[in-house]
Amino acid sequence: MWLYTTLRFGLFFVLWAIIWILGVSSLLAALIALVLSVPLSYVLLAKPRAAFAAQIEARVNAHRDARAYLNDQLAGADEDADEDDSPAAR
Repeated sequence: MWLYTTLRFGLFFVLWAIIWILGVSSLLAALIALVLSVPLSYVLLAKPRAAFAAQIEARVNAHRDARAYLNDQLAGADEDADEDDSPAAR
């Protein structure tokens, strides 16, 4: 996450500096840089964004698997408790 965020900010500041050096006022240069950085980051930062998305997906899947495992363990414990309460077990 931090790598992608840093690259996005870096792209914005590089664009802002280039536009400012060309003689555009600071505020207008920032607005132009903001407008240009969005589509450029979509193209230029596709790999870091995909890696970031893969990390998030892996974490979500790990949490989902852990939750399914715990639910299976709880379901097994409930079945054991139900068997102990049955009249045949007395």
